[in-house]
Amino acid sequence: MAKIDGKYITVETEAPDYPVTVTEQPVEKGVSLVDHVQTGAWTMSLSGLIVGPDADKTRAYIIAAKDKGKIVKYIGRNRFTGVITAFSTSHDYTVANGMTFSMDLREVRIATSSYVATLPAPVKAQAAAVANKGTQQPKNKSKSKGKGKGGKKKTSSSNTKNKKATSASSVINKPTRAPIKPGNKWGTGNLM
Repeated sequence: MAKIDGKYITVETEAPDYPVTVTEQPVEKGVSLVDHVQTGAWTMSLSGLIVGPDADKTRAYIIAAKDKGKIVKYIGRNRFTGVITAFSTSHDYTVANGMTFSMDLREVRIATSSYVATLPAPVKAQAAAVANKGTQQPKNKSKSKGKGKGGKKKTSSSNTKNKKATSASSVINKPTRAPIKPGNKWGTGNLM
């Protein structure tokens, strides 16, 4: 007696198959060159009887498992875990309280999703802080003529900033004269 997911079946033959795929490259003389061997999915063919008062329920379970693609565990002379890829029954006069069947099982590997429910904290760009933004045009603020707290007029700080900016830029942009030694032809204006 064998079991498939705990349901009893009578199996007459088990035929496991362990295939591999071999890639071949032809050569000019001799046997082809084999450079890679890849294992294939294991399969097993079963044939036997489903008999007894629960034969119809067992057949219905096997058909439902095949249609849903359920992974089943088979325990007989061999152990096998996989999906049912083919199932057929035959009802003739030789089996009074059941049926004969043939079934093919195939090994499967279930892939897992690479989806992650929580993502890692965002990675900040590794950029240096801006040290020099270049020459900036000062922003002019409108002067308010009203009186602030204490009855004094507000003075605009942008006015003093503008004066400092213009005096600093005139110093930077003003050309300076290099010192020239007396008697040098460059200092006299006589270049020839």
